[in-house]
Amino acid sequence: MESTDHADDRAKLIAILQLAYSGELAAGYAYRGHWHSVTDPEERVRIKTIEGEEWHHRQLVGEMLRSLGAGPNRKREVRATIIGRVLGVLCHLSGWLVPMYGAGKLESKNIVEYETAARYARACGHPQFIDCLLTMAEVEWEHEHYFRFRVLRHRWAPRLAIWTKPPPKENIRSSFGT
Repeated sequence: MESTDHADDRAKLIAILQLAYSGELAAGYAYRGHWHSVTDPEERVRIKTIEGEEWHHRQLVGEMLRSLGAGPNRKREVRATIIGRVLGVLCHLSGWLVPMYGAGKLESKNIVEYETAARYARACGHPQFIDCLLTMAEVEWEHEHYFRFRVLRHRWAPRLAIWTKPPPKENIRSSFGT
């Protein structure tokens, strides 16, 4: 029974890493269009930095997948490429608020995704991934925090249904026991 649970957790870890790997691809392309579309120099620099961090996460997740003897999901990769590039173009057409809002909402989900991956890594005997996954969750927390701050400063913010605020960044590791 235990080996079945171990295999199930390993399969779940691979599945969530494949999702994250493709998600980082879409995010990288979308952020590239996003930072090109903004006019504020500080926003431009910050979003360009976020793009770089997303590409770095993709590299790290890819290394984890390879070490597990797995690779990306090809269908997800194609879909992520299309979505990311379309969103990157739409940033030039939609104005400032929509990309900031969408990015913040997605980053908030990415926090949980990396925390969940860390739990699967622990459950299936890959503790070497845990620190890296939790660090990526913390970086995604920083991204969410930035986009939330930007959206809340917009004049329409009081009329928007803002996504649920994640718990404090410190909770990422403390809830995991590290």
